[in-house]
Amino acid sequence: MNDGGDSRSATPTCADELRIATMTRDDIGFAIGLAADEGWNPGLHDDESFFAADPGGFLIGRLRGEPIGCISAVRYPGDLGFIGLYIVVPAQRGKGYGIRLWNAAMQRLAGCNIGLDGVIAQQENYRRSGFRLLYSNIRFESGDLPRAAPAGDIVALRNVATASVHEYDRTAFPAARDAFLQSWLAQADAAGFASVAGDRLRGYGVIRKCRSGWKIGPLFADDAGTAERIYLALAAARDNDEAVYLDVPEVNAAAIALARKLNMREVFGTARMMTGEAPPIALERVFGVTTFELG
Repeated sequence: MNDGGDSRSATPTCADELRIATMTRDDIGFAIGLAADEGWNPGLHDDESFFAADPGGFLIGRLRGEPIGCISAVRYPGDLGFIGLYIVVPAQRGKGYGIRLWNAAMQRLAGCNIGLDGVIAQQENYRRSGFRLLYSNIRFESGDLPRAAPAGDIVALRNVATASVHEYDRTAFPAARDAFLQSWLAQADAAGFASVAGDRLRGYGVIRKCRSGWKIGPLFADDAGTAERIYLALAAARDNDEAVYLDVPEVNAAAIALARKLNMREVFGTARMMTGEAPPIALERVFGVTTFELG
């Protein structure tokens, strides 16, 4: 996340002129556009799914009617919150607008265990707001990828019962997110595959087209072999040969080893931080984070 330059510690100048409001569906495109300008490479259709996650969870800051910043404060069931898309346009940084947006987001998530994926350099700022480091995530980029038919246990996600996907997702993500998943799994310019053994789901993944290349997320699986077969099926579903990106929790040694086995290279990192304890999920199943903006 970009916290608006020095805005968290700057002395406000005209911050009282900032008006913060809940985004409408049409406003989400502004936030996605700022993320693209920052080089975060959002998906082509992220706005629809993001809004579905929590329609009240996106805030926009306007200065004399002009949008100049944004932040997301998505609330999940079970008092879990997640902050992302924290951006102030470059010309308005260092003026106190960023901290106003931050405070509004934290107020919306009051009482929640709040998480974020922040840039490594800003960890100290987040610590001052009560966050602590859990682990790092590493973004990997693919090289050349083979295009082979999916392995025998791999099926199109559309052929798997929705309830089974949601149930499996809940083991690797710390809250139910049914509305988000319904949109995420059905988005355009995307594909999903799962591993099924008998009547049991052993993992699933989604790949989506982004401003540059493709991102896989989530990639959840029982083990590295299953994750690899799903990954290869997803990569083969691309309609071009652009790069594939995968965001991997550094604490999952098997996931890091898989990325390196696939000849992916490390290009970026984030700090996963939370205000409370780490949720009790099966991190060993997380071979690819869904999205840094929503957890």
